[in-house]
Amino acid sequence: MGEQHIAEPGLVVLDITRRDEETVRAVMTALEEPCATSGVGPVRRDAGEPGVRAPVHADVLRPGRDGP
Repeated sequence: MGEQHIAEPGLVVLDITRRDEETVRAVMTALEEPCATSGVGPVRRDAGEPGVRAPVHADVLRPGRDGP
């Protein structure tokens, strides 16, 4: 995914990496509860690398859609 500069306090970019797509999607979904995220996005496979990856943008200071 590469390095990104995040200017706002509380904003993070997570690169979720796992062997299977089901786990990556489960992690992205679980992150939506405690914080506002970019949601479940596309999962990609990098040639020659095991597993799958997906970026998630999250605001850890703002409650999630279903949270308080």
